Amino acid sequence: MKLQVVVLGAGFGGLELTALLSDAISDGLELTLIDKSDSFYFGFSKLDVLFGRKESDAVRIPYRAIVKPGVRFVRESVTAIDPEARRVTTDQHVYEADVLVVALGADYDFGATPGLAEGGNEFYSMAGADRLRKVLPSFSKGHAIVGVTSAPFKCPPAPSEAALLLHDYLSSRGVRDACTISLVMPFGIPIPPSPDTSRALLAAFAERGITYIGDRKVTSLDPARKVAILDDQREMPYDLFLGIPKHCAPEVVLKSGMAENGWIPVDKRTLRTKFPGVYAVGDVTSVGTPKAGVFAEGAARVVAASLIAEARGGGESSQYRGAGSCYIEFGGDRVGRVDVDFFSGPKPTGSFFEPSLALVEEKRHFGSSRRSRWFGL
Repeated sequence: MKLQVVVLGAGFGGLELTALLSDAISDGLELTLIDKSDSFYFGFSKLDVLFGRKESDAVRIPYRAIVKPGVRFVRESVTAIDPEARRVTTDQHVYEADVLVVALGADYDFGATPGLAEGGNEFYSMAGADRLRKVLPSFSKGHAIVGVTSAPFKCPPAPSEAALLLHDYLSSRGVRDACTISLVMPFGIPIPPSPDTSRALLAAFAERGITYIGDRKVTSLDPARKVAILDDQREMPYDLFLGIPKHCAPEVVLKSGMAENGWIPVDKRTLRTKFPGVYAVGDVTSVGTPKAGVFAEGAARVVAASLIAEARGGGESSQYRGAGSCYIEFGGDRVGRVDVDFFSGPKPTGSFFEPSLALVEEKRHFGSSRRSRWFGL
């Protein structure tokens, strides 16, 4: 009998798990990978699209490129999850599994921030980045706000990157002196686990005249007055708003009975849920690491190792360390890196690597290696 695995979501977690299981136990595997989209893109590519460095079509990788032994990709929307029966219903079929892995990521609740849909622009979805890309050329003077509306949110460095790259973009057009840039973040420092990274970012902001407003969130926008209202009731006039919308678990997860306090709780070492044979990885969980692809990938490796060990007659083979590296665009064609470890010590720690051209190449390899491993490209 082949191991029947159903993986919901073809992001970092789902793709890494699929590749590892196919490589190790393809002869004994029947894995169905389900995603509602027809293509994948790296989160960092949204900034490339936003600032006109690449076209959106150029950064999409079609899921039809997945050709792996023991694996079948289906483009369908998940409409119901029964974790007790390990049964998944989509808009087309019903699937039953020996092992169910939920890797559906986080959705965006645009309605949670009054005025955002009418008076702001978000760049956390590819569609939003593409729309905002068309807005940027018309911004030549005034106040730009990069504003976070809620926590947690994906890729904690991304708002800082957006502010720095916006500085470069406006400078290249010769209009930077006519513009001001503010960054509103819910953290006292940009990257809390790494004071060194935060100091480097704050220094970069100061050097470029970017105002950092920490420990604050944007709670609403007044499009008629073009004012952002913060959670301390402060009002900030704006001419351009680049928003990070509230994140939430997909509705189908919330209705499944798996979620508690908005996200799926898991054993932080094994990624097992309270339902036998059901795992959850990545942004959809409350595991305690940032909502970023590299952490979903690391969690998927632990689940894969466990399933491979069981398939070969062994026991648990590894535990999740909550460690990962994030590349940070500092502008000026330089990239830095922060390595963060959440579970090894009494508190999260981070190591900072100064921006350099070498890290630009390392980031490029990060993307190309995963294109190769997951899609054979």
